[in-house]
Amino acid sequence: MYLAPLNYDRFFKKVFSELRIAKQFLEDFLGVEIEEITEFPVQHKVTDAATQVEFDYRCKIEGHYVIIDMQQWYKPDVVKRFYLYHTLNSALQLESLPYKSLNFGEGKERKIRDYNSLESVITLVWMAEDMLGFSEDYVSYMLTPQLVADFVKNDFLWKNEDIQAILAERTKLLTVLDNKTKEIDFLQSNQLIYLFQKNIVKNHKMTKYFRWFDFAQKTRKENNTKAEFEIYEKDEIFAEMMRRLSKENLPPEDWTYVTNEAEMWERVKRYEEGVLKKGEKIGIEKGVEIGKEIGKEIGVEIGKDLGMQKKEVEFIIRLHSKGKTLAEIAELTDISVERVAEIIAQK
Repeated sequence: MYLAPLNYDRFFKKVFSELRIAKQFLEDFLGVEIEEITEFPVQHKVTDAATQVEFDYRCKIEGHYVIIDMQQWYKPDVVKRFYLYHTLNSALQLESLPYKSLNFGEGKERKIRDYNSLESVITLVWMAEDMLGFSEDYVSYMLTPQLVADFVKNDFLWKNEDIQAILAERTKLLTVLDNKTKEIDFLQSNQLIYLFQKNIVKNHKMTKYFRWFDFAQKTRKENNTKAEFEIYEKDEIFAEMMRRLSKENLPPEDWTYVTNEAEMWERVKRYEEGVLKKGEKIGIEKGVEIGKEIGKEIGVEIGKDLGMQKKEVEFIIRLHSKGKTLAEIAELTDISVERVAEIIAQK
């Protein structure tokens, strides 16, 4: 192995601890030019019980507090856990929010936090394996009015052939989205973004961020070679990443970590596959049981129908043998004349 896996937490932190690298990644993915970036501590005690939360990387760029977190393998709590991290990214600004004063006269004053200074947050969750069922490169969530979701899901509206009605509804929603009263549009400036490495590499869109995920994917190969990274050598940022991940520059304990981590995740993967297979087996067995029950119910219903049909046929034939006309039989049985004639012809 020429380079250590960027997706492993230890090496991800080793690389992104260099502000130049973090800045370039954020510029490439967010499509912005960052003039100033400030790194923050990643460990925080956030409850009375001193429970500790740790981010992989946290910084501030112009107007945003940013978290970048690397997810190596499948984790069942990844949605709710990162929603919590996302909200903590806002809550931790309490550390630095300034105070403002309310003056009640006669020397009485009350200090309160100036929440106008709160800035929006961006949480980037870099998913190395899991795609959360998406085929897109990434998916971004933000707080928008419920009316927007209602508009998209309104089947009645979208089946309306009058395009003007749809456009009129869209105009109303744009007015809601553009409302800036008391900075309510601030809610839409916060983003929780899941980035899917496997999709990005597979989709191969010509974007600036593609190279980051392609590079990371190559480092995942157990026997990656120097030749695979020649394309990155002339780029100053990637050259520095390669220096930090190079086997010849890492201490022996880092390579022990690589081996142990790979073995540990292989065991986790086998366990998860075992659970999945067991679940599939249980699901199939349960499905067979349900199928049998449904089959019995359907069989009974079909049997009833066949029985009723047989009785109807016998009754029609008996009426016909007694000299009843087709019209009379149809009226007595509430069956069409054509069907009565067909039954009599087949007897």
